[in-house]
Order: sequence, then C-alpha cells, then structure tokens
Amino acid sequence: ALSMFLAAGDALFDVFPSNPSSLGQRSLDAVVGGSPLNVALGLARLGRPAGLLSAVSTDPLGQQITNFLSTNGVSTDYLVRTDRHTTLAMIATDASGQPNYRFYTEGSADVGLDIPDLPDRREFDVISLGSYSSVLEPCASALTHFVEQASAHSFIAYDPNIRPSIEPNPEVWKSTIRKLGTHAGFIKLSDEDAEFLEPSMSPEHYAKSLLELGAPWVVLTRGAEGASVFSKEHEFDVPGRTVSVVDTVGAGDTFHAALIHHLAEQGCLSRDRVAQADMHAAVSFAIKAAAITCSRQGADLPTLEEVNASE
Repeated sequence: ALSMFLAAGDALFDVFPSNPSSLGQRSLDAVVGGSPLNVALGLARLGRPAGLLSAVSTDPLGQQITNFLSTNGVSTDYLVRTDRHTTLAMIATDASGQPNYRFYTEGSADVGLDIPDLPDRREFDVISLGSYSSVLEPCASALTHFVEQASAHSFIAYDPNIRPSIEPNPEVWKSTIRKLGTHAGFIKLSDEDAEFLEPSMSPEHYAKSLLELGAPWVVLTRGAEGASVFSKEHEFDVPGRTVSVVDTVGAGDTFHAALIHHLAEQGCLSRDRVAQADMHAAVSFAIKAAAITCSRQGADLPTLEEVNASE
C-alpha cells in the first residue's frame, strides 16, 4: 500500500481585504489556506498520497476547508471535527507582494488539536509540520508528542515558518525548534525567520548553527535570491529564478512540499539516507515550483506537469 505523506497543523482562511468601497464598507475575499494545509495540497498536486492532520470546525468555513481538501485529492481521514470556530488570517500585501498577516486564533479550531485527537497509525512515510500550530497550545504539545512518537519510523520535515504577529517572543519559537529540530530529516527556514530568531547573526550563520540539533540538512530560502544549503559536509547556494511576482503567498510551502517530493523521488526520505541525497537537484526543483506559485494569486500550488514544463 502507498504510505501517507502527512502535513500537520494549521488549516484556516486567508482573508484579503479590498479597498474600502464606502466609509462603512469593505469587501473581504477569503481563500482556504494555512501553511501545513498548503504543504498537503502541494504534495497532492505533485502526485503524492497526502493527508492533513488538523482540527477543523463544523462551521461553514470548516466544512468548506474539508470539501476543498477532498476535491484536491488530500485525505481528510485525519481531520478532527470541532465546534470551535475557523482561524482567520487577515492579509494585507505591500507594494512588492510581501504579505503582512494578522491572525485570529483565539479559541479557534486548528490550534485546539489535542493528544487524544492524534491518529493511532504511526505508518506515515513523512510528517511535515511548522508554523503557529507548533507554538500555540494545546496543538503545540500534541504535535510535539506526535513527532516524538513517530520519528523512529517517519521522516520529519520541519519548516518553523515563524509568525511573529501570533507569537512575538523569539524564545518560544527557539525552544520549539530545539525540540522538533532534533527529530527532523531537514529543517527549512527563510532568511526572514532567521533574522527574527537571531537578529545579531547572519541568516547563513544561524542556519548553520541549527545543524547542531542533529538534522542532516538545513535549507535557508532567500526569496528571489534562491536558497543556501548546509550539512556537516556540504555548503552551497542554488540561484533563484526570475519571475513576475503576483504575490508570495504559499511560496515557502510550495518550496517545502516540492523538496519533500524530490527527496522521495530520489528514495532518500529516511534519516539514514537523506544525508546522501542530491540536495542541489532537490532544491533546484523546489525553487522552480515556488516560482510558479509566486506568479499566481494566493497559494495556488503547481502540479508536477506544470513544474516539469517550466524552463
């Protein structure tokens, strides 16, 4: 049987406000999102059997998230239904298309995931996690517990995906990175994440320091500049791709999903084998995939055909 690629954590609506149409009115355009949800979507579009582990509301938005996932071929078997409301992320994009987020997570569904909600079956090829669900309780403790249980036979792909507007204290994120990073087959973070976590250090230096946790690879994404890759033996840069950017929403998640996919293609999705992976090829593929997402509005992740067709 095909083993499942599982993304765990956030499932929400990204809300894009339009310009005010009158003094007391403005339209809100809401799109299904959430970093782990995007990763599951990205894996499914790349042809992987992917599922999402998350708590999802029984409200109309939660129902829509569930329908969206199943329509896109993401397994809903690991979704936990709850009466808590759906998380909203209010997004304003600046002139360069960079999103600025404000989250409504208080008492919301996805952060309510708890230890009893975790799937019994520990037969996941890959478990990907990160973002605010890894630092907000009770979800954070549940996911940490899950990773500790599963890391003996599942590959853990970790993207801290820092959200300072949700948890402004770098120490909280760092303690999570210390816990989850020790189980990870790779850690992927952005230069913005690194600057927030360790402003006194260069992003490259900080990324390299994470190797001490025991993850075989750390991949530092640098937006249009591409990515820098670190392991105990290797250190190299992979250039970015020129693309006309609509917005960068979902670009990091696309990169993460595409990296997992390429490592799976290489047969290197185990902690023993990943050190031998052709990481240059995997990161190049991930950059190509992320560039496609940047050329489209919102987190509209590419299919394998689209990535392969892009030059």
